[in-house]
Amino acid sequence: MAGVAHSVPFPGSPRPTIGIEWEIALVDKVTRDLSNTAAAVFDVVGDRRAHDGTPQVSKELLRNTVELVTGVHDTVGAAVDDLRGTMDAVRRAADPLGVDLFCAGTHPFAQWSAQQLTRSAHYDELIERTQWWGRQMLIWGVHVHVGVSHRDKVFPILNSLLLSYPHLLALSASSPMWSGDDTGYASNRALMFQQLPTAGLPFQFENWPQFEGFVHDQLKTGVFEQLGGMHWDIRPAPKWGTIEVRVCDGLSSRAELAAMAALIHCLVVDLERRLDEGADLPTLPPWHVQENKWRAARYGLDAIVIVDDDSNERLVTDDLTDLLNRLEPTAARLGCADELAAVADIPRRGASYQRQRQVAAQSQGDLVAVVDSLVRELDQ
Repeated sequence: MAGVAHSVPFPGSPRPTIGIEWEIALVDKVTRDLSNTAAAVFDVVGDRRAHDGTPQVSKELLRNTVELVTGVHDTVGAAVDDLRGTMDAVRRAADPLGVDLFCAGTHPFAQWSAQQLTRSAHYDELIERTQWWGRQMLIWGVHVHVGVSHRDKVFPILNSLLLSYPHLLALSASSPMWSGDDTGYASNRALMFQQLPTAGLPFQFENWPQFEGFVHDQLKTGVFEQLGGMHWDIRPAPKWGTIEVRVCDGLSSRAELAAMAALIHCLVVDLERRLDEGADLPTLPPWHVQENKWRAARYGLDAIVIVDDDSNERLVTDDLTDLLNRLEPTAARLGCADELAAVADIPRRGASYQRQRQVAAQSQGDLVAVVDSLVRELDQ
C-alpha cells in the first residue's frame, strides 16, 4: 500500500450508543409480489425525523423498499420503540395503497427484472458500474451502529467481531429462496451481496492509519467516491463515531430485531471493555473468517464453525450458548438483559429460513403462503 494516507476523522462516541437501520419491503396485499410504491409512501409519511434530527425514513436502491432509521439511543429498548412509531406511520401510509410490509433477506418469488430503481447520482453510478450484479440486488438487511470511544479501538474490535460473524448470520438468516426456487442456502442474500466490488468481508487492518491508506487508494483509483460506497459486512462509520454491523439478513419481527440488536450491542461493548482492560482480543485468519461466512450462509444454525486460530471447530448453536452466558453481565449494564436472553429463543423456534421452508412444505410449495406468514410476523 502506498505511504500516502487520506485523513479520516473519527470523532468517537462518549457513550456506547446504538442506532438501527431496518430495510422493509412493500408487497401487494393480493398478489404478494413486490410493489414499487415507495415514492407514494414517502409522499404520505413526509419528512419524519428523530429527536436528534436523523431522518427516520429513507430511500433505498429499489422503489419497493423503505428503510426505517432510529435516532441515537442508549438502549436497545429505546431504539426499537423508536422504530415502532416509524413502522406504524409507514403502515398507515401503505395500507390505502393496497400494500403490506414485509421483511426477509430476499422475497421468495419476486423477479429482479420487474423492480424499479430509485434515481440518484449515487445509485445511478452504482448500477452503471456493477450492471447485471447491481440490478440483481433484490435483498434486505439490518444495520446496527454501536458507538466506539476512539478510532484506535475500531479495528481491534472489528477484527475480533469477525469471530461472531457466523453466529449473527446463522441466527438472522432469512433468505433461503430466490426467484421461486429454494437455493439450498440459509442466507442467499449474504452471498449475493458480496458480488458487488465494494461489498463483502472487511479487510483486517491493524490500525487506523492503515485504514486511512486504504481509503486514499480507493478514492484515488475511483473504487468509491465517498466512504458510504464501502459496503462491507462490518465497517467503521466515521461520521457517526460507530462500528456498523451489516451482517444480518432482514429480520421479520420486532422481537427478533431487538434480540439481534442486543447481541450486537453487547458484543461491541464487551470487546471495548476488554480492550480497555489491556486484553489482546482474539482474531481469526481471513481464510477462516471467509469459510465461516460461507458455512453460516449455507447451513445456518446447523453450521459447524471454526472458533479459534488453532482451527478448532464447534456447532454454532453450542458456541452461541457460551457466548450468551459470557455477555449476560454486559447486557445487564446496557439494560438489554431480556432482549439478549431472547436470542436463545431463535434456535428453539427456528430461524426465519427454517420457518419459511416449513410454511412452504405445509402448503405444498405455495410461496404466496410464505409471504403471508412473513407479513403476519412483522405485524405482531
